[in-house]
Amino acid sequence: MNQMPAKFGLNESVRRTEDPRLLTGRGEYVDDTAPTGALRAFVLRSPVAHAEIAALDVTGAEGMPGVHAVLTAAAVEAAGVENDLPTSPVRNRDGSRGADPRRPLLAKGRVRFVGEAVAMVIADTLDQARDAAEAIEVEFEDLPAKVDVAPGGAGIHDEAPDNVAYRYAKGDEDACEAALAGAARVVELTVDDNRIICASLEPRGAWAEMEGERLHVCVNSQGVWGPKAQLAASLGMEADAVRVTTVDVGGGFGMKGMMYPETVLVGHAARALGRPVRWMSDRSEAMLSDNAGRDLVCTAKLGFDAGNRLVAYRMDNVANLGAYNSGYAQNIQSELFSKVMPGTYDVQACFMTSTGVFTNTTQVDAYRGAGRPEAIYVLERAMDHAARELGVDPFELRRTCFIRPDQFPYLSATGETYDVGDFARVLGRAEAEGDVAGFAARRAESEARGKLRGLGLCYYIESILGDPSETAEVEFTEDGRVNLYVGTQSNGQGHETVYKQFLANDLGIDIARIDVVQGDSDRIAKGGGTGGSRSVTTQGTANRGTAEKVIERFTPFVAELLEVGEVAFEEGVFRAPDSNRVMDMMEAAAEARMAGRTELLRTRETTELPGRSYPNGCHLCEVEIDRETGQLDVVRYTVADDFGNLMNPMLAEGQVHGGVAQGIGQAVTEHVVYDADGQLLTASFMDYGMPRAVAVPMIAFHSEPVPSTANVLGMKGCGEAGTVGAMAAVGNAALDALWPLGIRRADMPFTPARVWAMLRDAEAVAAG
Repeated sequence: MNQMPAKFGLNESVRRTEDPRLLTGRGEYVDDTAPTGALRAFVLRSPVAHAEIAALDVTGAEGMPGVHAVLTAAAVEAAGVENDLPTSPVRNRDGSRGADPRRPLLAKGRVRFVGEAVAMVIADTLDQARDAAEAIEVEFEDLPAKVDVAPGGAGIHDEAPDNVAYRYAKGDEDACEAALAGAARVVELTVDDNRIICASLEPRGAWAEMEGERLHVCVNSQGVWGPKAQLAASLGMEADAVRVTTVDVGGGFGMKGMMYPETVLVGHAARALGRPVRWMSDRSEAMLSDNAGRDLVCTAKLGFDAGNRLVAYRMDNVANLGAYNSGYAQNIQSELFSKVMPGTYDVQACFMTSTGVFTNTTQVDAYRGAGRPEAIYVLERAMDHAARELGVDPFELRRTCFIRPDQFPYLSATGETYDVGDFARVLGRAEAEGDVAGFAARRAESEARGKLRGLGLCYYIESILGDPSETAEVEFTEDGRVNLYVGTQSNGQGHETVYKQFLANDLGIDIARIDVVQGDSDRIAKGGGTGGSRSVTTQGTANRGTAEKVIERFTPFVAELLEVGEVAFEEGVFRAPDSNRVMDMMEAAAEARMAGRTELLRTRETTELPGRSYPNGCHLCEVEIDRETGQLDVVRYTVADDFGNLMNPMLAEGQVHGGVAQGIGQAVTEHVVYDADGQLLTASFMDYGMPRAVAVPMIAFHSEPVPSTANVLGMKGCGEAGTVGAMAAVGNAALDALWPLGIRRADMPFTPARVWAMLRDAEAVAAG
């Protein structure tokens, strides 16, 4: 028998089984797996933000050594390729659809942002492709560039007057305005949510080859079925004629969850030339062309009654979409933002608007949390501001306004049914673990060293998103191993480990004998990919459903083998009642193979979640600010999270650590800067402030679970929670440190130069 040791239970912290491979250079990333002898692709990108293409001559490039093709908009259209990518416009508040101008694979007639693809050169070597790209002659007629996040300015698309892509609304405006008018106090706050670059460890890349009459494209994505459908549509192929694979992925964070022009172009080139073709982005190219995150301005109005209960909340945001709609872009600061717009507070008079604006900058789309961090950021900054305005403790204000445990399931003002929660309990755990009572002494100690110290609080909630259904398949192989086929796609989160834990726990199989198969549209029937903190919840539910079906199918076969009337599967083995005869699952599979019962060796099941889960928790952040230099350091960080039942607590904690680091990065160091002409000034790590280890303190993580009722596992997604809570916690801590100096508004990022300017301005005001 190979019964799994107890230490490999679902709730145990098993070390990541993929790490020995990944940490010793044996990972297989997209650029590692390209076919030998594949042609190299290089993209010529626009050097200007807004211009008409007056002339484009590629004949010189086509005659360069080693060049096999030069793709332009005209060339791909002549070949029957759809020269655009689909988008998903939202409904405007009047019921119409948001503006949906085409986003070309290669610029046609006009360029609209620095970095937009103008042509792709295919050559024997990358150097030859680069040289040929320099031989392309392009004549631009400059147009005025628009880079500010506001309606108006030089027109970018005829379909979007005043550059407004959509005007979205959610909630009851009349009820909200009436509640605000009747409130005892109304507090208003405007905050900037700065643009950031994803900067995943592995930039984007893809390669393609023909496998007979079929096209095979390998791309470092967050799921293979979306790219498969889009490639087939763009290239005019039947879906069955396209295979998409994804190997190891060095970080996605939402940015790799949608389609990009280069993937389609590489697929077209491979099919047209009958040769494998590969493309890999470099870092500055990625910073110019990868979808960015955030970039919006939010204004919150909070109405409170005489007892400081929140009775009304209005939020209006203006969001930068960049030059075109990206895959999900219009949905991020509208629909997804609205999911958690009221946060954890019992307030029904809510209304929000979102105005999407086109600018001559790179597209903005999903970035870790996708709309939920933005919603929680403005709300929790506003709640801290309200506590100051009302003269109450920020912890007590939140306790006063929380949804109570006896109110669940709770229908929020924006239509979400929160399944369960005990927010006051989680807040209390964070308050105790973070030693809030001792903060005054820590502040005094910092002041004695000439430092300002602040404490910031954020209570967040988020909603897992994406397809609620998922499929798993279990296959017992001839060599005595088990393949577990899954529909999600790991981007570094540790999926392989936790999925093995599920199967080992449910079927009693040695975890070392399980192989997780993902990222191949030929080998896996369907899947929802990875994003929105859905993976382990949806895939875990499917894994469990499949395991139960395996047991159900094997039970009569094992009873027959053991020559008993019935057997039950308990503690990892089939056991006959009132008998000492047992058989484990691997023995049963071997017997089935010998008996020719091959139908038992593969089992597939699709499950669907009955509802979303809502991870929530409290982040406490303490910062120190140097009065002379403006340097802000995050010196203490405490998290108490309600993720329901934890699946591998070590992996969950790791996800929180990574999310918090990204939140701290946005709040303290990261900031995308364009000049007035639309030139990106932060296109390298010399200019863009990625967070480093020194910027992130040790993070104290604590679990205070309230099991979800929305899935059989009782768990809540954890992948984005760290980022959702971190931004407001840091922002509130920064303002808490600066408040005694008379500073009343402080926006991210809190770089030394920006904080230094705030300090000097405060000194000037104090001096009269």
